[in-house]
Amino acid sequence: MSETALGSAPTAVAGLPAHRDANVLRWLAAFTFSMVGDNVYYIALSWAAVQAGSASQAGLVMTVSALPRAVLMLGGGVIADRLGPRRVVIGSDAVRCAAVFAVAALLLLTGPGLWPLALLALVFGTVDAVFLPAVGALPARVTHRDQLARVQGMRGLAIRFASVAGGPLGGLGVALGGATAAFALAGLLIAVSVPLLIGVRMRELPPDDTAGARKATARQDLVAGLRHIRRHRVLAPLMLAIALGDLGFVGPLNVGLTLLCDERGWGAAGMGWVLAGFGVGAGAASLLLTVRGRLPHAGQVAGWSILAGSVAVGALAYAPTVAQGVGTALVIGLLTGLSGAMCAALLQTHADPACLGRVSAVAGLVSLGLTPLSMPLSAAAIGAWGTGPVFVVSGAVCGLGGVVALTVPALRRAELPRPSAP
Repeated sequence: MSETALGSAPTAVAGLPAHRDANVLRWLAAFTFSMVGDNVYYIALSWAAVQAGSASQAGLVMTVSALPRAVLMLGGGVIADRLGPRRVVIGSDAVRCAAVFAVAALLLLTGPGLWPLALLALVFGTVDAVFLPAVGALPARVTHRDQLARVQGMRGLAIRFASVAGGPLGGLGVALGGATAAFALAGLLIAVSVPLLIGVRMRELPPDDTAGARKATARQDLVAGLRHIRRHRVLAPLMLAIALGDLGFVGPLNVGLTLLCDERGWGAAGMGWVLAGFGVGAGAASLLLTVRGRLPHAGQVAGWSILAGSVAVGALAYAPTVAQGVGTALVIGLLTGLSGAMCAALLQTHADPACLGRVSAVAGLVSLGLTPLSMPLSAAAIGAWGTGPVFVVSGAVCGLGGVVALTVPALRRAELPRPSAP
């Protein structure tokens, strides 16, 4: 049975902007509740792990989910394309909700323990390997191609809202009832997304031409999806640009920023202000795309914003005051938010809709599976050479992504679809 049949009638009317489409707004609400729940969950997990064990044991629990997510991500993309992304997201949210509620009940009855927390982290990481590609494939099913850029902006705003709201909500849950209450709150927020997703209507997509006959094995589907990316004139260089951009960006803005603030004497409060500046800039980029819906010369905008953002990453290490650090971080957030939204929109609009799960899985693996390796490398390099040289080198690596975007003709000339007339 197709997802269109499961979700009732066809979806958006051609020419209706995504931010006025009730179907898209239902999807956005479901995505937002799920993301806020994720943020609350991670706060509850970290707090419970610290209470149950040592700092190193807590760190181990927090990293348990990363391995299955990285190893299984490509397979998750195949599952999302085979079963349909909405069905996979609903199932994933249901499993995550059940797991969180089960651990909350266990903690309430028996007290904190590392083993149930590690098991929960493992389940979350495994489910995320399927959930993340399916989430990436959903927008093409709920709106038309000419609205996908606007939807990426709306999605970016939801992510920023979740990161801002999730922290205080998680802290409130811990303050009122410890990790048990915070886990229960996370489960409730994720649970809200399920009925909303059930009410989202799906568009019918063209047949999948990437795997040939529908009797193809999962391995053949995976190979076909990778071949689709490798042979595509836009997707192949775009994946390389994303990989380089994230590789040079993740380390400095995570471990590197902590070490920089300590070196400058800015303290935790200063780091918080710098992160706030980055968040405001990234949110402004998402808002711009939400309002405009489309920016011309998308490939060039992505390339130049990656390049300019790389310069700002290198400059952050030389900001002498907190105020200048916040201003530089705001610029970084604006430029990287813009480039990230444009790259995501180009992926959405240039990939075959029937294999978006596999395309999203590769993009997710590049961003979430490989680039975290840059964090320990950045920390070790800063210890050996200091923040300035490492931030500059990281900025140069990030800038190579912009060079790729601007020197590959097909990607440089890539455009987003023009909105259709109402």
